[in-house]
Amino acid sequence: MSRWTKVAQAAGVIAMGVVLGSAAQAQAPGEVTAIIGATVFDATGTAPRIANVVIRDGRIAAVGPKVRAPRGARVVDAKGLALLPGFFDVHTHWTPNGAPATTPQIASAYVAAGVTTVNDFHQSPESWAPRRQWLSTLYAPHVNMTARTSTPGGHGADWADQNTTKWVNTPEAARQAIRELVPYKPDVIKAFADGWRYGTAPDNTSMDVGTLAALVDEAHKNGLKVGTHTVTVDRGAVAARAKVDFIAHSLQDREIDGETVAALREAGTVYAPTLAVYEPVKPGQKPPENPQDPRFQQSVRKFGYALKNVKALSDGGVPIALGTDAGMPNTPHGVSTLREMELLVQAGLTPTQALMAGTANSARVLGLIDDRGTIEAGKRADLVLVAGRPWAEISDVRKTVRVFINGRPVHGPGVTLPKANSETAMPAVPVKALVDDFERGDGRTSLDTLRTDDMDGGIDRTVQVSQVIDRAGGGKALALAARMAVESEPQAAVILPLTRGSVQPANVSAFKGVRLELRGDGGPYKVMLNTLNGRWAAEVKAGPAWTTVEVPFSSLARAPGRGAGKGPWTGTDVVEVEVGGTREGGRKLWLELDNVSFY
Repeated sequence: MSRWTKVAQAAGVIAMGVVLGSAAQAQAPGEVTAIIGATVFDATGTAPRIANVVIRDGRIAAVGPKVRAPRGARVVDAKGLALLPGFFDVHTHWTPNGAPATTPQIASAYVAAGVTTVNDFHQSPESWAPRRQWLSTLYAPHVNMTARTSTPGGHGADWADQNTTKWVNTPEAARQAIRELVPYKPDVIKAFADGWRYGTAPDNTSMDVGTLAALVDEAHKNGLKVGTHTVTVDRGAVAARAKVDFIAHSLQDREIDGETVAALREAGTVYAPTLAVYEPVKPGQKPPENPQDPRFQQSVRKFGYALKNVKALSDGGVPIALGTDAGMPNTPHGVSTLREMELLVQAGLTPTQALMAGTANSARVLGLIDDRGTIEAGKRADLVLVAGRPWAEISDVRKTVRVFINGRPVHGPGVTLPKANSETAMPAVPVKALVDDFERGDGRTSLDTLRTDDMDGGIDRTVQVSQVIDRAGGGKALALAARMAVESEPQAAVILPLTRGSVQPANVSAFKGVRLELRGDGGPYKVMLNTLNGRWAAEVKAGPAWTTVEVPFSSLARAPGRGAGKGPWTGTDVVEVEVGGTREGGRKLWLELDNVSFY
């Protein structure tokens, strides 16, 4: 994965508009809404029935055919419409490579589809606090921040450092990873437990059952649910032995056997097959020109296993939840959740079972069933009105009429989205001149941001160590040492974010450039400023003696590569300063860095 992709994950994806107040709060205290005459699918197992629903203070106050609208209530005439709990998606990635690509537009897409709760598997823990604050200003679904764990060299650990994905390969390391994540207040834990890369790339390492079981146990001790990236039947059995809460992918390498079905049922593991991401020809796509292409044939074969296995698991008593992997290629946010329900029916589930997967089952596996996921008195009023009878014709879920989150209308007649939902970037903030003098002892910069390492991605990654050391003559400096991976563009670098989690851009246009003290193996090195509009770089050199290097902004050139961006340098959207370099595969690089500042 390119450097820019990682920048965008931390910055562009989390673009936010001017704070407009608490847009996602519940309806105003004392406000009452009455939905009259809807056919209610309450997801409790009761057959759909005509009933009225009263919402007060963001909660369902009463449900039933004889419930009457209180005096002064806002009345919604829902005769001929179906009322369902808001839909869930337990597996999404809010990535800049998805569709839509920026947070406000992603949020709007889910709201318009009636999806009211999602898990985001994509962002680093450092980004969660600013993201949570920002999401509270949008009309948006409830977004559960999911912490990522993998094995060294494993899937999910092959493109980021341990500040984004914790690397564990022993029970002790797994427990420690959870302890380090708890202060960030994650909502869910994800374990990349299966190194099989869908059979389309070399396998990565997999997490052994002892490590995975310890991770699950430690997470449960802290009140956290665990979902796994698991895509093979054998690894599904490992997930059952470790008692994971849910599998967030399809077991797709072969037809599942009865023993594995029984193991998952007995473990209480829920299955969210993400069929939408695997569909060989997705809605709106053209079939391949050569249907006999081996790669296409492989995707058809795996999708066939995925369909058969979700049916077998459902028939075998394993609860089915709803996840999509939305944000991945050709798997758009919002509509993919609805497509997933259609695909569950294509796999052989009934429309009612598909609706249960998208509501109560998903709420239950996330530990939220006492709060939402069904239409019952006392539950949060996350609701969707659709035209039709989706328990008879599942595609009717696409006929969204109105959506309520916390009892507030967020989609439908008379609803205007806040201005923040149309923005694509946070307002830039000024920053102090000093970025980092490496004097703090907690691994954070002078701007109180978390330094991160930036190695190339892939199975064979550059081995990099960066640490603060004593500088001769007094004070501290950062030392970086690396052995380059044997690949075309190996890289070792350290990133100094200008804002927490690289979320909010900084305006550095009042300065002329960046200054740093550097020594190393002779270079060359690159000084990069990463922005919402791509990367900008200048080459510098440094030998064994300390030297002060100044890089005027006017000397920066746009760095090539994915997400390169367009337009001139402005200095108004900078998120990170990065220093590092590249060498031939197998060679070593070292540098020492101090007193990074703008001038």
